[in-house]
Amino acid sequence: MSAASRSSRYELVIGLEVHAQLKTRTKIFCSCTVQYGGEPNTNVCPVCLGLPGVLPVLNDEVVRLAIRTGLALGCSIAPRSRFARKHYFYPDLPKGYQITQYLEPLAFDGWLDIPGKRVKVRRCHIEEDAGKLVHAGASSLVDFNRCGVPLIEIVTEPDLRTGEEAEAYVNNLRQILQYLDVSDADMEKGHFRAELNLSVRPLGSHEFFTQTEVKNLNSVRALKGAIEYEAKRQIELRERGEPVKKQTLLWDEKANETAPMRSKETAEDYRYFPEPDLPPLVIRPDEVEEIRASLPELPAQRLERYVAKLGLSEYDASVITADPAYADYYEAILRVGAEPKPAANWLTTEVAGVLNEQGISIAQFRVAPGELSELIAMVKRSELTGKAAKEVFAEMVRSGGTPSAIARAKGLGLVQDDALLGQLVDEVVGAEPALVAKYKSGKTQVLGALVGAVMKKSHGKFLPQKVSELLIAKLAK
Repeated sequence: MSAASRSSRYELVIGLEVHAQLKTRTKIFCSCTVQYGGEPNTNVCPVCLGLPGVLPVLNDEVVRLAIRTGLALGCSIAPRSRFARKHYFYPDLPKGYQITQYLEPLAFDGWLDIPGKRVKVRRCHIEEDAGKLVHAGASSLVDFNRCGVPLIEIVTEPDLRTGEEAEAYVNNLRQILQYLDVSDADMEKGHFRAELNLSVRPLGSHEFFTQTEVKNLNSVRALKGAIEYEAKRQIELRERGEPVKKQTLLWDEKANETAPMRSKETAEDYRYFPEPDLPPLVIRPDEVEEIRASLPELPAQRLERYVAKLGLSEYDASVITADPAYADYYEAILRVGAEPKPAANWLTTEVAGVLNEQGISIAQFRVAPGELSELIAMVKRSELTGKAAKEVFAEMVRSGGTPSAIARAKGLGLVQDDALLGQLVDEVVGAEPALVAKYKSGKTQVLGALVGAVMKKSHGKFLPQKVSELLIAKLAK
């Protein structure tokens, strides 16, 4: 039996746990700075190193950002939640336990929509990050800078069934966190990491079978690769009548396969108990409502508005709303007078091309929204052809300057001289008798060649549409 045939007889059951680093200046329980890329073991203190006699003090901003996330995901916010100690031994965990939330999370019972499905969110809770192991040949070094960095963990129900659904969920969640400005959600920097829980079952079954967990997937490619490999591995085991072991796995990016890390833990293995050094976290209803009122327009809402109210295509709207800074730039263009569709066309073609070519973000783009709006307006007012506008745009990117000044300096502005245009049309009609004869015999496709001849003769100084209209009138006589 082929692999494809075997796979078609099974259904995947996927749940995801996403850890997102919160966008705070300091750590969750101390005043150490949160800085990516600092020298190892420099952003540390007795609290985040877990030295004897120290006490944690909760960062209020962590709580605010976590509530903001929970509300955006449709969660209920617990009026009273608690921290717990999760015990396990690992070299990068100096205390020997992690402060997290277990039985009483801050936010619970939410959801996130992906195309064709609503994925239930079981919980969104606060916890601290561990340190980082750096492997150097036969040695392993420990960097504690990341200890105590604030995280939220967002846990789904096992509602996902394919790698494509998991990818859509992760991408949508990253967008939401970025729109909320609660996390950079940068997977390359480890600010957004997914853990995969996966099992397989016969198609049509509603039973839950033994699952495995794949830790620390820091790219969408790794997530999809782990799903594909682990599903195939579990199906092959079941086809041979062998049991699937409940275990924690790591994803080997080079080998494109999972590798055992340890036996899968249960809650009992972690010896959870309430954190004695932190009181219960009590949230007043008015605090929740104040945060709810501050929520921004989320990506799905913005996309819907762009399609329904501004008339953009689904594709253009999805490209623009993929990045909140990109969408904000688009909104800024509209505020200074640009029309929605031309502005979207420029943003998804010329601007996107520059960003890709230079490898920069929209925040680093040197053309201000007002300058791009002016360029779009010049085309609309027939002061520039589309081709000339692209040349002006390229110069704006290269050296700065306003579009009107660049157009004047390069002599790219259109000429508003009907008499001169009529003279040029007459000259081309007289010089191209063969094309004129074909046009009059019904081969109207040659009109483009005649327009091109006029444009060449005028050095592109007239609007092609106007040239075309005058030629049609002339040849109709």
